[in-house]
Amino acid sequence: MADTWLRTNIDPLIQSATFQDGGLLIIVFDEASSSDATNGGGRIVWVAVSPKSKLGYQATTLYQHPSTLRLMLKGLGVTVFPGAASGAPDMNEFFTP
Repeated sequence: MADTWLRTNIDPLIQSATFQDGGLLIIVFDEASSSDATNGGGRIVWVAVSPKSKLGYQATTLYQHPSTLRLMLKGLGVTVFPGAASGAPDMNEFFTP
């Protein structure tokens, strides 16, 4: 069922000319149990789908949600980041220039 949904809804998006011209789809989901407090809330899965993503890349840097906010705002051309995003590590290492 999930494969069919992805094929129907996500595949047309990532195959589109607009997306292929530098688009980015971020998929985030929480895998931690409710008792996992590692780094403030447990581990999550974070996947970047983009023609500029490094294939199969795994970072060793600890990233948290403010880094994702910073990445999205940067992609929109924002240069001043709010709250914790202002000091969050950049996620440039996931992408080719």
